[in-house]
Amino acid sequence: MNGPGAEAPYAFRRAVAALGSARVRPEVRLAPMPAPRRLAPYAHALEAAVTADGTEVADGRFVLLHSPQGDDSWRGEFRVVTLARADLDPELGADPLLPEVAWSWLTEALEGRGLTWLEPSGTVTRAGSYFFGGLGDRPPRSEVELRASWTPGDAEEAAGHLLAWCALLAQCAGLPPEAAGGTVAAFPRRRGPRPV
Repeated sequence: MNGPGAEAPYAFRRAVAALGSARVRPEVRLAPMPAPRRLAPYAHALEAAVTADGTEVADGRFVLLHSPQGDDSWRGEFRVVTLARADLDPELGADPLLPEVAWSWLTEALEGRGLTWLEPSGTVTRAGSYFFGGLGDRPPRSEVELRASWTPGDAEEAAGHLLAWCALLAQCAGLPPEAAGGTVAAFPRRRGPRPV
């Protein structure tokens, strides 16, 4: 459900309205997408693309779930489920600390907005591609993918959780932080557009 109708609980409608009013940095483009139907009674989904110099450098999905009766595993009525993906320089993709650094970007983005969250879980995956034969003229590719979910400590702060996730996407894309004071360096931008 991408536009909560009158039948959706008031708390969910307010959270979705807050997502719609969030002002993201200009390099991040958000658009509604079909929400998953089986994860919770109510869901709202957004897809994102991050562009730099006219090239898409990262993408992802942000899903807000709502179960009015709550969910024991969530420890709340709301859950955020996300995906962030970006191409990297192959040397960075091979860095053994990449998974820990990428996960810290998420937690730092949430902390930086003063947000609270419960029951975080997720994975950081790195992939490398090397091309041969007819594709041998392509340079090696590395990609990082971060899948994460957490329970917002306060559903009234749904927009803050979206903005923190957008900051994570921008950092994965190699963009500098919007505000001074970042503690972890951004990845350099990937080498070029994602091959089709």
